[in-house]
Amino acid sequence: MRITNKIIQRNNLSNINTNKIYQDKLSTQMSTQKKISRPSDDPVIAIRALRLRSNVNEVTQYYSKNIPDAESWLSVTEAGLKNLSQIMTNMIAQCTKGSNGPLKTSDRQIILEELRGLGDEVYSTGDADYAGRYVFTGYRTDTPLSFMKEEKDLKYTITEQLDNTVIDSVTKVKTGNILDINSSNFKDANMSTIDEDDVDTAECYRIRLAYNNCLDDATNIKIEYTDSSQNPPVKVTWPDPANNITITMKHAYEDPDPYSQAANNDNDIIYVPETGELLLGKNRYADLMATKDQDSSPENEGEIRVTYEKSDWMKGDLRPEHYFYCTSEVNDPTAPGGKKTITYNENYLDVKAERQVIEYDVGFNQTIQVNSTADECFQHNVGREVDDIVNAMQDVLDLESTKAKIEEILKSYDTENAGAANQGDIDILNKQLAAVNKALTYAKDKEQKLFEKGISTFQKHLDDANLCITDCGTRSRKLALIKNRMENQKTTFDTLKSENEDVDITEVAINLNSAELTYNAALMATGKVTQSTLLNYI
Repeated sequence: MRITNKIIQRNNLSNINTNKIYQDKLSTQMSTQKKISRPSDDPVIAIRALRLRSNVNEVTQYYSKNIPDAESWLSVTEAGLKNLSQIMTNMIAQCTKGSNGPLKTSDRQIILEELRGLGDEVYSTGDADYAGRYVFTGYRTDTPLSFMKEEKDLKYTITEQLDNTVIDSVTKVKTGNILDINSSNFKDANMSTIDEDDVDTAECYRIRLAYNNCLDDATNIKIEYTDSSQNPPVKVTWPDPANNITITMKHAYEDPDPYSQAANNDNDIIYVPETGELLLGKNRYADLMATKDQDSSPENEGEIRVTYEKSDWMKGDLRPEHYFYCTSEVNDPTAPGGKKTITYNENYLDVKAERQVIEYDVGFNQTIQVNSTADECFQHNVGREVDDIVNAMQDVLDLESTKAKIEEILKSYDTENAGAANQGDIDILNKQLAAVNKALTYAKDKEQKLFEKGISTFQKHLDDANLCITDCGTRSRKLALIKNRMENQKTTFDTLKSENEDVDITEVAINLNSAELTYNAALMATGKVTQSTLLNYI
């Protein structure tokens, strides 16, 4: 084949263009610091880049966002639980102080105020939040654990799912009109006859509901349980008119008091709305204590369900939707009658209530629980136990105040009116003082027993709080290990991604300089070749 100058020129121009394309490629790599600028440049690098970038994005999401978020949530939760643990420890200390020997009135007043303050603080701790989300309320992170203000017209129908371990005994010290005695009326007809015989105690069994100050209406009170003595077991609902079993409402201030009535009537069930108690006669107590779970059945035959209503909520009361199956009526202009019914936790009646666990994705196919639920640690029994102790202490303080009044009156008689002229009044006062002393003996005995019971009750809640703290700490340590692993994986994937996509700047610079020299040399050679033609030799 004859090689003409034209062919040489075309070849040189083609090679110069190829060199220019290579130079452009190197120049692009130099400016972008990437090996390719489009997938077609190198499909293998492009596919690998997509995979590595996806991995890097996932690890970055875990390491830079999810894990710090989970750490913060766990930190807030642990702080709240530690605060709860400290409150329980202080409550135990107050109960221990109260149970160790006789108390002065001033000491009793200090303990009473301390317990009241600690009781209020328990549920305030449960309202801890992280970034506007409440950490102890399960999936309802937009709803606080307790009511933030008074709600006077928000009716809930609540169903508590209990067992017979919640049934205990309660003692009522009957004092009659003793607390009304003062210097101006102690000689009145209804006061002058007061003596030790007017003081007595009544003890009965009770179910203490989660709330006091319940709705003043017994028509919707219902108790359901399974009679395991039957074969097969039979569902029982009280009230049961067919078997003459009724639930009677009786106020705590009525005479005779509901405790005495329940103690003296074996078949009675008495609902006390002010205290949130269901008082049981001996036969009704025996019926409920006979309930037990049958291992052979998936259903819990030992469950006792109590349904009641409450509409008067105080600031600090626990919201029932975080604990029970319940319904509430809320205002809704679009609903019939302007009211709408909302149902909470309907599945609680069908299956065992499952805690609403919040989990964060913190690694590849790896999650971690960040929350503790209110039923694990912030239980109604804490506040109710405090109420019982505080009420018992207040009864003692009231009796001590009455005793001081009578002694002051007696002192005035002894100093100013010595002699037999006022012996009748002195006899009345002495009988009244004896009655007060007897009532004080009963009240202090009740107070002592409640202090002792409070120690064990609060210790159990302290154990629950410490268990939650341990679980939270375990999750935090696990999260720290995951964080270290994610940090290493992030470094690894970033390195692989860089090795796959990024160019070696030094190498590219050398190659670009070499390409420029080659290009310039090619231009000079081509220039010389194009100057020579066949005509130069003719």
